[in-house]
Amino acid sequence: MSDKIEFVNNYKDLCTQKGFQFEFYCDRCQSGFRTRFKSSATGALTDLIGAAGSILGGIFGQAADVSERVHSASWEKAHDNAFAAAVEEIKPEFIQCPRCTKWVCRKNCWNMKKGLCKECAPDLGVEMAAAQSSRSVEEIWAHAKMAEEDKKLSEKDWREGIRATCPECNEPLPGNVKFCPSCGAKVKDIGFCSTCGAKLAAGAKFCPDCGSKISPEK
Repeated sequence: MSDKIEFVNNYKDLCTQKGFQFEFYCDRCQSGFRTRFKSSATGALTDLIGAAGSILGGIFGQAADVSERVHSASWEKAHDNAFAAAVEEIKPEFIQCPRCTKWVCRKNCWNMKKGLCKECAPDLGVEMAAAQSSRSVEEIWAHAKMAEEDKKLSEKDWREGIRATCPECNEPLPGNVKFCPSCGAKVKDIGFCSTCGAKLAAGAKFCPDCGSKISPEK
């Protein structure tokens, strides 16, 4: 085995004095794998030394120091071996993106066709579906925020003359209203011909359809 240990930073060390266990996770989706717990022979030895020291005392009075030395030498070596083995065991489940250099899981975050992670080369079908859904949501919100009076502004309404100011007080009008909110004056004075029933524009003196004279309202 080589003296150098290849490592990654997307892992958690769950090792204890009892044994060794590691978690490796995807840099993109954070899902991952946990290696199975492997007991440590040096950990068991440390427990035996500590137990003997606590029971017998005397010559074993320095058992704690001995156990620490066992831990710092044999345990560290065993830890390195366990970590190297864990990396080799889990490595096939991950792949490093050549563009962003992140380690991602092959199952969910690797675009096989592009040879890049899905952060750098997203699945087009997924992105299209997400874009369509996002646009639908935007349209729903836009429609929901639209005022009721604005929803009624059809082509017919736009062709009808809409005043910007009140004919009496000249105050700006908030929309296509019938009465001025400032002075109460009637903004639109549209009626119908008493002879033919045709629609009359405000201020009309004669019917545009039959020519009948329009009597002013009293």
